[in-house]
Amino acid sequence: MTYHGSVLKKSGALLLAGAVVATTWGGTVPAASAAAAPSSKITVAAVTAGKAPVTAAAFVQAMEEAAALAGVPFSMDKLSGTTVQRKDAAVALQTWLKLESTPESFKDIPDQASFAGAVGALNTAGLMKGYTDSLFLPNAVLTQNDVAILKDRIYNYIKPFVLEEATITDLQAAMTQGKLTSKELVQKYLDRIEKYDDQGVSINAVLTLNPDVLQIAEALDQERTVQGARGPLHGIPILVKDNFDTNDMPTTAGCICLKNSVPAHDAEQVKKLKAAGAIILGKTNLHEFAFGITTSSSLGGQTLNPYALDHYPGGSSGGTGAAIASNFAAAGMGTDTGGSIRIPSSFNSLVGIRPTIGLSSREGIIPLALTQDVGGPMARTVSDAAIMLDTTAGYDKNDVATAYAVGKIPSSYTDFLDVNGLKGARIGVATELIPSTKAEEKAVADVINNAVAELKSLGAAAVPISIPNLAEINKYPSLSGYEFKFQLNDYLESLGDKAPYHSLSEIIASGQFDKSQEQSMKTRDARETLETAEYKDIVLKRTKVTRESLLKVMADNHLDAIIYPTSTQAAGVIGEGQNSGGNNRLSPFSGFPAITVPAGFTAEGLPVGMEFLGRAFDEGTLIKLAYSYEQGTHHRQAPKLTP
Repeated sequence: MTYHGSVLKKSGALLLAGAVVATTWGGTVPAASAAAAPSSKITVAAVTAGKAPVTAAAFVQAMEEAAALAGVPFSMDKLSGTTVQRKDAAVALQTWLKLESTPESFKDIPDQASFAGAVGALNTAGLMKGYTDSLFLPNAVLTQNDVAILKDRIYNYIKPFVLEEATITDLQAAMTQGKLTSKELVQKYLDRIEKYDDQGVSINAVLTLNPDVLQIAEALDQERTVQGARGPLHGIPILVKDNFDTNDMPTTAGCICLKNSVPAHDAEQVKKLKAAGAIILGKTNLHEFAFGITTSSSLGGQTLNPYALDHYPGGSSGGTGAAIASNFAAAGMGTDTGGSIRIPSSFNSLVGIRPTIGLSSREGIIPLALTQDVGGPMARTVSDAAIMLDTTAGYDKNDVATAYAVGKIPSSYTDFLDVNGLKGARIGVATELIPSTKAEEKAVADVINNAVAELKSLGAAAVPISIPNLAEINKYPSLSGYEFKFQLNDYLESLGDKAPYHSLSEIIASGQFDKSQEQSMKTRDARETLETAEYKDIVLKRTKVTRESLLKVMADNHLDAIIYPTSTQAAGVIGEGQNSGGNNRLSPFSGFPAITVPAGFTAEGLPVGMEFLGRAFDEGTLIKLAYSYEQGTHHRQAPKLTP
């Protein structure tokens, strides 16, 4: 038996489909706030009106300054005339940068024109673009504003590649420009893992490295040369939490009991990543079987927080969180049943997206509680998370919940990356979710209260709200204590003859697991059935009251999203326990999406995340708001311990 459809068709998964996502989410795909395209009737006069033309000498000086900033040689012939036309700038830049002539499709550029190849080359490189898709305006005179923009683009194009904090877009640009290959990029990340994860500060975030990763990267480099890139993830190294099935590496959930278990098939989201050209660099540590939020396992031990080595990294996706924060890969994947993407993202100054239940397939993820389980991206920027979500979202016939996403996924979540996305937005501030009684809570509350002020400064209306029925919602338990045994047993069965164990009972009997979880595992194993009124009441009533309460407060106050601290306390000291509060329950209890984004640091230097919660399948709006906040504040900082 293979693990395709088996788990998601058993153990109450059909009840999940009928209850958690059965009431049609409704609505259509939210429209991205795209910048208005310039009119095709733009004239040279309109382009230059109100902008002082730049002199030829000033243009050359600006390009020389860009070269000096980037530390690269500069040589450009003196331009004739006092001003610079766009076509002449294109020729001069092509000569300096040694760009190959490239065909272009602008209607106002004759194919036989001597400057046509230069215009094509600069446009392809993203350095000089048309004023519309069809018009370049070759005779337009460059203005001071034009040259300032061009100087910035040139600098970013020619500057030496720096791995640390590089975005997916940066990496693609570097490979397109020939600054590095995917194979070289993979080696750079492997070197960082060896330097900071295996020795030195020993973050202990990565469990397994793909032994074939360099050969995979080399093959993708060859494909890029012959056919071009498949898309934004072509040749990009990704780390995934070790509860996503991979058919070329063990999938262990952090448990010694599964250390040699290699599934026959990739998890659906892993399959989508590979199809997009992403390279699965390796697997990350997690809190064993995703039971907790401190990321310790019998197979991987304790993962450390790269911002403070004596503190927890959050969990259960703490390995991915610590690894991506430490620049061990371009981005990563985590899973979230209660807060397991968002808490480690918060503790590691990352962006983490918990998607709407049904947006992305859970097929091939070792389950904790399918009523609440999702997989999603963890990244250093909102744009990287959006690129990852574009790839991993979508229908999967083996996960019935994804049928509810059909027609509700936009063409690209990157279309929502609007720096002005907060202007005019109405953001609900869930004040009762920002406690400050304890010193640990106040440290976080101070950061969040400052973030609320920042939201206002960026053009949003911050509306204090009280979530209806919050006390009742918080009384409900997570269903991981109910569903885990049955769904894990289904997963083990799906491994077929290769399964090292066939039930949770056998794993407990073997003793091959983290002994600190023994009682919790035995309690779950003692549950005999899900066919109880208690369980069904939780699934149905908890979902209904949470969803309706959130929708009502958003409708009553005309809100685009609700914000609160992802965790009411920052990362705890290892050995002293970890408290995150109950804010993280709202998303899994309702099935609604949430995104956490860096909001700053406590006085002790610990990262704090602010969470945006939205309506079902409204990830685009959350991405827009989070991106605007990120770009307006730039709170993300790389850990100083892994430079």
